Amino acid sequence: MAWLITRDDAEAEDAVQEAFIKAYGALGGFRSGASFKPWLLTIVGNEARNRRRSAARRARVVLRARGEVEGSAGAAPPAGRTSEAPEAAALAGERRRAVLDALDDLAEADRLVISYRYLLEMSEAETAAALGVAPGTVKSRLSRALARLRKVVDPSLLAGAP
Repeated sequence: MAWLITRDDAEAEDAVQEAFIKAYGALGGFRSGASFKPWLLTIVGNEARNRRRSAARRARVVLRARGEVEGSAGAAPPAGRTSEAPEAAALAGERRRAVLDALDDLAEADRLVISYRYLLEMSEAETAAALGVAPGTVKSRLSRALARLRKVVDPSLLAGAP
């Protein structure tokens, strides 16, 4: 989840480490009987967003100092291993990249609800807890976010996809 927010391997790793330290310190405030995963992911998400904002501020300062124009380049997602045939793996990788690129074009709220629900495979209740909203709100946000995602994904890459 931290990588989905920061789009940088090193920043995501640092965010997760800081989040675990903060979560450990806040364990006394964890509500008994509550779901742990959304609670922890909220802390990770907050830390990742803080790091992304800090990195963006640092980059703007450096660019201003150099007199350069800002640009944006996302880090590549972590490489995964697959046992698929090379052609199928290449097509799956291309589809995965297209969806991740399309997610980048969405607003953060849309990107998070889709990522929590489908990439992190959280239930609606867990997603709601992580986002701090009602489960019904997750359903409506997810529906709208998926509609926006469909508008920015190249349909030819998704043809024949499950």
